[in-house]
Amino acid sequence: MDYKYSMLGSVMDNYHKKPLLLQVDNMPINLFAVLKVKQELPKRLSTLGCFRRISLYSFVVVVAVMFLIMASYILTGDRKGLLLTPSPYHLSGLAVPGPFTFNLSSLKDDAHIKLVVKSITSKVEFQSNRQIPETKTLVRSESHIFSVIHRKFLPGIKNPCWYEEYSGNITLDPYRTNMYDRRAKRLRTQELQDNFKKHLVHQDGKMYRMRCLPYFYIIGQPKCGTTDLYARLKLHPEVLFSTIKEPHWWTRRRFGMNHPNEGLQEPFPVEDYLDLFDQAAYQIQGSPKSSITGRPRRPNIITGEASASTMWDNNAWVYFYDNHTTRGEPPFLTQDLIHAIQPDTRFIVMLRDPVERLYSDYLYFGNTNKSAEDFHDKVSESLQIFDGCLTEYSLRSCVYNITVTTSMPVRLHVGLYIVYLIDWLTVVSWEQILVLRLEDHASNRKYTMQNIFHFLNLGPLTKELETKIMKNPASNTRKPADKNLGPMLSTTKKILQEFHTPFNMKLAKVMNNDSFLWKNKL
Repeated sequence: MDYKYSMLGSVMDNYHKKPLLLQVDNMPINLFAVLKVKQELPKRLSTLGCFRRISLYSFVVVVAVMFLIMASYILTGDRKGLLLTPSPYHLSGLAVPGPFTFNLSSLKDDAHIKLVVKSITSKVEFQSNRQIPETKTLVRSESHIFSVIHRKFLPGIKNPCWYEEYSGNITLDPYRTNMYDRRAKRLRTQELQDNFKKHLVHQDGKMYRMRCLPYFYIIGQPKCGTTDLYARLKLHPEVLFSTIKEPHWWTRRRFGMNHPNEGLQEPFPVEDYLDLFDQAAYQIQGSPKSSITGRPRRPNIITGEASASTMWDNNAWVYFYDNHTTRGEPPFLTQDLIHAIQPDTRFIVMLRDPVERLYSDYLYFGNTNKSAEDFHDKVSESLQIFDGCLTEYSLRSCVYNITVTTSMPVRLHVGLYIVYLIDWLTVVSWEQILVLRLEDHASNRKYTMQNIFHFLNLGPLTKELETKIMKNPASNTRKPADKNLGPMLSTTKKILQEFHTPFNMKLAKVMNNDSFLWKNKL
């Protein structure tokens, strides 16, 4: 993944008399300058010939029309064409973040940044009274998804699967239009196509195919060991994952969003997401000679997927849902839809000291100019932006606000675990969610993996296979070049630890486990 967020529209504070800029095709347009030219035109036109008058008037008309069109996109929320970064609230709040006005140019003023952190921690309030949308509202909003996915799954097997009638042409590749294959060419279409034809069930003159959803989701967080967890779980004989490790369908692809800076593209239909579990469905189903009421060959197999965006990423909501009555907070969250479709599914969360997580995230997604000093500057800027939002809006509004989160040069919000966990617990019971720490996994893999096997109700392993799973080398570790950059600055660490303290304290209280305080010495 390429983590390069850019703001395509920059709105500056009028009190500072800074220019209002809009950027189209990487070309900034100073709207104040355009208006100034328009005001001065009458004086200049007195000395120009008729032809130049016409040319200048034409230029002004074109610019004015361009400005009106762009303004209309902003006001109406139709951002699909212009790729403007959406905002549930006006950005003027970012100019005056609190009792003092910050200056983003003073990034190395540590005393000032400490004041910003104190300002943030004084405003932190955790909400647990989120209004849960009714199922009928979700069905009305996502009617196609609910029409494709069956509400009742096949009895006698662990995984949520069902048979759907297939009326397509079996001489054609059923995966030829799959968006995952068209975009990334990562589906083994020939193998899938061969298995598809072999596993069609013919009954009463109709053809049926087995469809499956994941039995469990590894939902987060990024740079917290989810890849290592995925690699070890894959070795269990009763676990099969989606063809692509991180489909990001629930959070991004179903909306047509890949990254915020790319705007909206063609949505991935739910059928394409279900295709990713066809290989697992074939193994669960077994012999194609059985009828749709027959017993599958491997009823204990379960499927999973490991999109680390599922827990926290709700960026696309501003494109589709009305926010006028929610104070900039999304009315629907990803977990609302998953729970409505799969009320009994299971979720695994892996967390890590949020201070170390942020630095690892920066090193993984950062540019070529990475350094501890650059990280410090980016942290300082992100804290000021976040404080500016909290001055006027709630914690949830700022965490789920795409303008705020994409304007921060480091993903500070991803480490605010408790904000997301509280929202997940509004629809998911503790029996359905397993929260682990990367530090515990690194020190005792056997304990965490056995905990996961028990949580997923998996069968026992042979000693040889258990040893292989536990001793398998760690996956997705830090690159040597990033290791050579060394740790973050001690000043940065102190600032981030103070910032995360109220969030970690609330998390430890909810988890009833003080290890989530991450009280590590410098």
